Amino acid sequence: MDKKIKNVFRQGAISSDFIGNSIAKHQSKTSIGAHNIFLGQVRADVIADKTVTAIEYTAYEEMANQKFHEIRERTFKKFDLTCMHIYHSLGTVAVGEICLFVFVSSPRRKVVFEALEFVVEAIKEEVPVFGKEIFEDQSHQWKVNS
Repeated sequence: MDKKIKNVFRQGAISSDFIGNSIAKHQSKTSIGAHNIFLGQVRADVIADKTVTAIEYTAYEEMANQKFHEIRERTFKKFDLTCMHIYHSLGTVAVGEICLFVFVSSPRRKVVFEALEFVVEAIKEEVPVFGKEIFEDQSHQWKVNS
């Protein structure tokens, strides 16, 4: 039976309270020996003498959630993980705020390092999430992933 496709999207920035609560919920899972976390934060890039103040994220949500699901399934097949959580922002996220939160857990520490890099790289390459960079003069342009 296929697992239900989760909605990974959250409106706006991902708060430190949300991140902290996610970690705290795992303290009862005593087979876990290691966690690893990736936090993607909006940078104040300077492009053509203009500074980014926020990114407005949009996505083809159904297609993006399907891609996140496929990446998740591939990662569980490849690595001995106990659990994995992925959250991505939609809407406007200001410079300095968190827009991507990926959290992996395993009995062993080496696994979480390798799995986390695998997941984050796959997300960047495969998931149809789009960011519109908003500058201090309110002009904007579509972000190019690097």
